[in-house]
Amino acid sequence: MDKEKLARDIRRLAKEKKAIILAHNYQPPEIQDIADLTGDSLELSLKASQTEAEVVVFCGVRFMAETAAIVCPDKRVVFPRPEAGCAMADMITVEDVLRLKEKHPEALVVTYVNSYVEIKAVSDICCTSANSVNVVRALKAKEVIMVPDKNLARYTQRFFDEIKIYYHEGFCPFHQVLSVEDVKKAQAEHPQAVFMAHPECRPEVIDMAQVVRSTSGMLKYAREAEAKEFIVGTEVGLLYPLKKQNPNKEFFPASEEMLCKAMKIISLEDVRHSLETLEPVVEVPEDIRQRAYRAVSRMLEIPRN
Repeated sequence: MDKEKLARDIRRLAKEKKAIILAHNYQPPEIQDIADLTGDSLELSLKASQTEAEVVVFCGVRFMAETAAIVCPDKRVVFPRPEAGCAMADMITVEDVLRLKEKHPEALVVTYVNSYVEIKAVSDICCTSANSVNVVRALKAKEVIMVPDKNLARYTQRFFDEIKIYYHEGFCPFHQVLSVEDVKKAQAEHPQAVFMAHPECRPEVIDMAQVVRSTSGMLKYAREAEAKEFIVGTEVGLLYPLKKQNPNKEFFPASEEMLCKAMKIISLEDVRHSLETLEPVVEVPEDIRQRAYRAVSRMLEIPRN
C-alpha cells in the first residue's frame, strides 16, 4: 500500500481512537511526518500527558514508551514494535546500580532517562542529556553516581571540580563509534560548517565541537544560529527534521555510521496496526511506576536555565 493511503488511514484511526502519535527525532521521515509530536523522548511523554488523548502511540525504542507509561498512567500506551530496544539501556541492570550504591554509599544516583523503568525506580533522580549539569548542580552532593552512560557522565564532570561523579561503563554504540578522524574528515570536506556534538559522544570528540547539545538543543541552535552549514554529531535521523525546519541551511552527518537500527524498525504499517488493535500495550507494575515517577518528578522540579 502506498504511503499516502497509509498516512490517511493512520490519521483517521488516530482521530477515531482519540490517540496521539509520538515520534522521536531519530525515527524515519515517514514516521515523523505522520506524528502529532516529534522531539526528545521525555519531552514527548510530558507533552502527551498534558493532552486529552486516551491513547499514546510511541514511535521510538522501548525505554521511551515506558517513560510515557510512567508519566501518563491514565492513558493506554501502545508501542508498535516491542523488540525495538536500546543497546545502552541494555548495558545496565538493577544489580549494577545497587553495587555502585554499595561501593559509594554517600553518592546520589542520577539516572539518564535513556534507561529502563526498573533502573529509574532505584534512582534518586533522573536527568536528560540537556539538563544533566543542572540536575547535578541542584543536588548539592559531594558524590554522584551517573548511569548508564559513561560519556554523559564524563561530559557532566567537566562542569564540576568540587563534585566527584562515578559512572557505569555503558555507552550509546552509535555515538561511541564517532571518532576524531571522522570529525576531521567531515571538517575538511565542510570547512565552514559548525560541528554540533551530542553529550553521548566520546570526550575527545566533545573537545572538537563548537556546540554540544541534545537533539532538541541541536534543532533549536540550528534555527537560531547565523551559520549556514552544520556537521551533525548524532544519529543520522536528526538530519531530516533539521533540514525540514531550516530549508536554507545545509546539514552533514559527522559519520554515516551513526545509525541506530532499532530506531528504524517501526513502519507505517506497524503504526496503523497498533491503532487498529490498540496493541501491544506497555504495562509497568504500579509500584515500580511510582518509584520511577518519583525520580522523574524530582528532576522536573529543578528550575531550567
